Amino acid sequence: MCRMVAYLGGPEVTLSSVLLEPEHSLLVQSYAPQEMMSGVVNADGFGTGWYVPWSGEEPAVYRSDKPLWADRTFAGIAPKIKAQNIFAAVRSATPGLPVEESGVPPFSSGPYTFMHNGAIENFRHTAMRALRDSLSDESYAGLLGVTDSETIFATLLDRLRESDLAEALAATVRHVSEVCERLGVQTHLNLAITDGKDMAFTRYSQEGEGNSLYFIEDGEAFPEAVVVASERLYKDEKWRRVPDRHMLLVSREGNASLRPL
Repeated sequence: MCRMVAYLGGPEVTLSSVLLEPEHSLLVQSYAPQEMMSGVVNADGFGTGWYVPWSGEEPAVYRSDKPLWADRTFAGIAPKIKAQNIFAAVRSATPGLPVEESGVPPFSSGPYTFMHNGAIENFRHTAMRALRDSLSDESYAGLLGVTDSETIFATLLDRLRESDLAEALAATVRHVSEVCERLGVQTHLNLAITDGKDMAFTRYSQEGEGNSLYFIEDGEAFPEAVVVASERLYKDEKWRRVPDRHMLLVSREGNASLRPL
């Protein structure tokens, strides 16, 4: 399992203000998460992607297979980088999957940045072949590692060539869950995708409650913005939980809406 956070707003903010400085920041969640369904720390890498309009559509991405708390280089540059769209995650590798940079979120391709909080049960021995066999040649050729997260992103990229963020993300959840159900495999799909302008998230579990996911609009710490996080970053009554089997859409204007999956 992983923990993730995303920011989309009017004012530019530093990476450190979103990832490192809040009371229950992603940094704190890397070593003291409160709502993880499995695992006790997120020490198997971290990454962040952000968008700088003057440099084009593709995001800047920083990923490492080190724990967030151990990367002094990132701690030094994070207060000096500002953006209006930020995606970030810390990783707890699913048992059976390697701890290497290719498996660290966020993943990126073209204008898209993607994160996955969850797991496909025993992925390499169950759904890996079925899901990868369904990919286009282009998406398959882009795979670098063996994780379920990267495979789900490749599945999503195929659908993004014909649909918008919301439709493509919903179709990806349907496809992955149908494959896993047919194989009798449990899956948890908290997914996040952005094109640098809008964002879409899912909270989905085949059985029972899924992994936690919250959002806040125009909160005290980040006015005029929407923040989405696996765990609430700080105390504010405006935080709302995303219901299980729902999608959260965040527009570039800073509006958030929910729809059932």
